[in-house]
Amino acid sequence: MNHLIRTVRNPISRRFNDDIDTMFEGFFRPLRWVDEEAAGEGQAPRLDVVERNNEFVVKAELPGVKKEDIDVSVENGVLTINAETRSETEEKEGDRVIRQERRYGKYVRSLRLGKAVDEKKVKASYRDGILELILPKAEEVKPKKISVDVG
Repeated sequence: MNHLIRTVRNPISRRFNDDIDTMFEGFFRPLRWVDEEAAGEGQAPRLDVVERNNEFVVKAELPGVKKEDIDVSVENGVLTINAETRSETEEKEGDRVIRQERRYGKYVRSLRLGKAVDEKKVKASYRDGILELILPKAEEVKPKKISVDVG
C-alpha cells in the first residue's frame, strides 16, 4: 500500500524550499575577515593574509609569472593584484604534445581590507613565484577632546 502513496509538491512549496536552500548556501564555509571581490575572467591566485599590530602581510602564489608582468594597486582600501603568464609554446616539426597541465593566462584578485591602509607606504617583493606585500595600517583618527568654558 505504501507504494501507492505519492507526494505532490505544489509550486509555492518548491519556491519556499529553493529560497531556504539559497539562504543557507555557503553557510558552512569558513568565515574570512576579507571580502573577496569578483575575479573576472582570470584565475584567482591563492593568498595568505596576516594582520599584525601595524600592518597587513599578504603573500600571493604567482607561479611562472615574471616580475614585469605583475601589477599591484591599492585604492580606497581595496587591494588588487593583476598578473599574467604566457605560454612557452615552441613547437618543432615532429613534436607532439602528450600532456599539458601548466596553466597560462591572467591572475586577478581583489580584496577589501578591514581597515584603512597607508597607500603611500606599501612595499612589494617577488621571489620564487611568491609576491609578498607589506601594507602598513593608516594612522587612525583619534578623537580630539574639546574643553568647554563655563561662563
